[in-house]
Amino acid sequence: MARVKGAMMTRKRRNRVLKAAKGYWGSKSKHFKMAKQAVMKSGNYAFIGRKLKKRDFRSLWITRISAQAKINGMNYSQFMHGLKKAGVTMNRKMLAELAVSDKVAFASLVETAKAAL
Repeated sequence: MARVKGAMMTRKRRNRVLKAAKGYWGSKSKHFKMAKQAVMKSGNYAFIGRKLKKRDFRSLWITRISAQAKINGMNYSQFMHGLKKAGVTMNRKMLAELAVSDKVAFASLVETAKAAL
């Protein structure tokens, strides 16, 4: 049986890493060893960033809901507790969207929450 050398797969693997490192500064985009380290590190940062994005958006939604609830004479925690008691199952993303775009509908939700308490 003929001996198979790994040149083709090695080159393919290296090119994939170098392509991912395109645009990196200096030798991080040119040399395989440094590019591999930089790509692995950037992958870790991207993973962490995806988790942080969810956290940041949730805090933004809560801030928007809280601000609009205060305008309508209620604080955030009482508002959310009132909605839960009233049986309104709306997520914070949609509540924040209502708080920004449709203030009348949000005010009616605040009244619903007040009535439930």
